[in-house]
Amino acid sequence: MGQLENKTAIVTGSSRGIGAEVAKILAGEGAAVVVNYRQKAPRANKVVSEIEAAGGRAVAVGADLTTQEGVQALVSSAMENFGSLDVLVLNASGGMETGVAEDYALKLNRDAQVNMLNSAVAVMPEGSRVVFVTSHQAHFIDSVPTMDDYLPVARSKRAGEDALREFIPKLTEMGISLVVVSGDMIEGTVTATLLDRANPGAIEARRQEAGKLYSVAEFAAEVAKMATADVETGHTEYVGGEDYFATRQ
Repeated sequence: MGQLENKTAIVTGSSRGIGAEVAKILAGEGAAVVVNYRQKAPRANKVVSEIEAAGGRAVAVGADLTTQEGVQALVSSAMENFGSLDVLVLNASGGMETGVAEDYALKLNRDAQVNMLNSAVAVMPEGSRVVFVTSHQAHFIDSVPTMDDYLPVARSKRAGEDALREFIPKLTEMGISLVVVSGDMIEGTVTATLLDRANPGAIEARRQEAGKLYSVAEFAAEVAKMATADVETGHTEYVGGEDYFATRQ
């Protein structure tokens, strides 16, 4: 029996990368998982197939989190397919893509996170857990400078974290806890690739500064742990990037 047996989890942005790995780990702990994608259905379906092949339960749901319809589709899918919603992993983020509106980063990294939380907690029982995934570059943005190309994303993700933390008193009354996972730059993610493309050598430079960068699988394991970790609400779990901690606020 896994720690999440008879529980249901939504993992946003889980058709690839960190989200996909988190979804598979949670499924391995017994959770039924709603795998979220925005456009790439085949990738999400592959994640579901891998979970099912390992004996788990999952469903892929296409949903644009910047719309209320998309947010509600995820919550409805959890309830209709599995009958509950006990873990919400807010992993989806963006803003460095080409061809998106100027305010897209804020809409996704702040507004969509708040809307997703509001819709989810309406059906989440006492004892549920919300996990918000962010980066050191965003979490420490007020005290540690970041690359110009990432600045709008960093600021929008910090705004998202701050907005979610404002819900802690309300969540506490409902018996729901919120945990933040902040990680250093992660090898192999889309964001790291785009940053390195815009600033050739950025990944190697950060690797030299930090001494080690976590892989997608390593970081996903740390995120998944926080779904059941015995920590207080509002806790921030720091992963890698020890040089940031001298400026921890």
